[in-house]
Amino acid sequence: MKMLKVFFVVSLLSVVSAQAERPAKPNVVLILTDDLGWQDVKCYDIDEPSPAETPNLDALAKKGVLFWQAYSPAPTCAPSRCAIMSGDHPARAQKTHVVGGAPPKPNNAKGSRIMDPWYSGRMPADTITLARAMKQNGYVTGHAGKWHIAINHNAFPQPEDVGFDYTRSDRGAHSGMKDRLSGFATDAKDDPYRLDENGMPFHQNNEDALTFLRENKEKPFFLYYATWLVHAPIMTRNEALLDKYVKKLGVDPKHTNKKEVPGQLNPFYFAMVEALDYYMGQVFEYLETTEDPRWPGHKLSENTYIIFTSDNGGMEGSPKERYTDNRPLDRGKISAKEGGTRVPLIVVGPDIAEKVETDVMVNGLDFYPTILSLTGSETPKGKALDGCDLSPLLLKDPTNPALVKEADGSVRDTMMWHFPHGSAMESTIRVGDFKLIRNYDHVEDPSTPDLELFQLYSTRDGKQERVDIEEAKNLADKMPEKTQELDRLLSEVLSEMKASYPSFNPNVRAPLPNKESVPEIVSVKQQGSTVRVRYQEKGAKVVRAQLIYSMNGGARYEEWFRAPAELGEAGVASVQLPKGTTHYFVNLIDENDFLVSHPDLTAHKRGEKFMDFAVKASPSKGK
Repeated sequence: MKMLKVFFVVSLLSVVSAQAERPAKPNVVLILTDDLGWQDVKCYDIDEPSPAETPNLDALAKKGVLFWQAYSPAPTCAPSRCAIMSGDHPARAQKTHVVGGAPPKPNNAKGSRIMDPWYSGRMPADTITLARAMKQNGYVTGHAGKWHIAINHNAFPQPEDVGFDYTRSDRGAHSGMKDRLSGFATDAKDDPYRLDENGMPFHQNNEDALTFLRENKEKPFFLYYATWLVHAPIMTRNEALLDKYVKKLGVDPKHTNKKEVPGQLNPFYFAMVEALDYYMGQVFEYLETTEDPRWPGHKLSENTYIIFTSDNGGMEGSPKERYTDNRPLDRGKISAKEGGTRVPLIVVGPDIAEKVETDVMVNGLDFYPTILSLTGSETPKGKALDGCDLSPLLLKDPTNPALVKEADGSVRDTMMWHFPHGSAMESTIRVGDFKLIRNYDHVEDPSTPDLELFQLYSTRDGKQERVDIEEAKNLADKMPEKTQELDRLLSEVLSEMKASYPSFNPNVRAPLPNKESVPEIVSVKQQGSTVRVRYQEKGAKVVRAQLIYSMNGGARYEEWFRAPAELGEAGVASVQLPKGTTHYFVNLIDENDFLVSHPDLTAHKRGEKFMDFAVKASPSKGK
């Protein structure tokens, strides 16, 4: 009888435990891969099948929602990472490309027609980040892997400066190899990349993510796992995996294809993709097999949201080697065309339907408000977010675009990307089925139109059909009214965000309209904390003046900021030096978008300190 009572009590406790309420604060694992293309994951096969084998990601997709029209905030790494962490659009944050924090100058003093605008080197340290918001709402916050939201991987601010309790950045098995055809991982005990029972190299980056989960499973946790895979260097420490793709693709690893050769034929790259999938599988398995200390009788996965995505579209290659191919999408990373911004996105978690594929348009900017909503967390007071809350979409009907709404309650149908950099030099806007591309470097270049219009899809009665996701048929001439409508809307959005634009180079050898009308800076003098600039117009009106200044000139991570100067009486501009300024430049921009700099940066070479060319601020000056 006593044994029966014990059995009854234990059974009753088990039932009560199993029926206990789910903890109010669900966990979140946000996985941001590096340079993973839309066509690199097997479950995203469209047209030509991907050679990659990604069983763990394919299985994850079946447990939740797979988005076919998910986008990164930017076509390169750092601005996307800053946008996801801050909730601020790259154009608004003035963080539109990697590195940054330098005076604007042409890449080639005499050969470049156009130059990038100034853009910030980092996310400001006082930003109310997603990590800070989660911490304020009772979460322990962890970061593992890549960071890169500053002028350098190791520059300020670091994860611990913006709200993360735990941070590790080891590159693990993706540390560079002297020779990618030798020096593979072995099963030797002293090998730092020792092969596991499945023949996969030990990867400290993944171990760091797992360590955070193991150490914090008793609390509500937010893990931001930013993988180093599959960014260059294109190499693998797994010889067996490399051999597998060499045979599968029928290629010679000693002679991989040049970038101009299309196709997904790089065995090193796809060994990296499969390795990424393997390490992701270890994280998923831990969540699925580990008891939830906050919810006895249940696994961690039952109360954890997983968001898996990439920081930008696939990097198709370097000048010497083809990595991957984003076809049918055009181009890749470093372009705001579809191949550079469309990314894989899989979301799973409590109350999210399984085995759903959706064409609803979403963006990495949406993660901040969505995660706050899914976790019942308050939006920090005064924090404006550029993304939309996707929780109604995820929890009700992931296929219904009407559930994605702006702050004013209107249904979102518009997204904008601003990338005035490199060879792309473009801003793009998508409204419904149509996408407009504005090219900034079109003057004196007949191969590049000012505006391009593409119809990506055709939507009728709520059903969407693919039309031109290749962005191959420019409709600008056939649909001038639509083109101008979207161009006006793009200008409105960019103006509201106070976006920065590229400028023409007055020193370029090639002829450019209005180059002979560029103004001349006559003198720059500092009086107290005021800098006065005298200039002479030569036909073109000066419309803006800017101070480009540094507070750490000559430091290892020398960084430059921008402040507007005031245009006063004719031929004069003035600006107050911020307190702590060590060095500065002055820029004038005329009505034709030519930029004149003082001191001139024509002789500046890559790697040189800008400090050596700048005006040195007088000691103890500045407001």
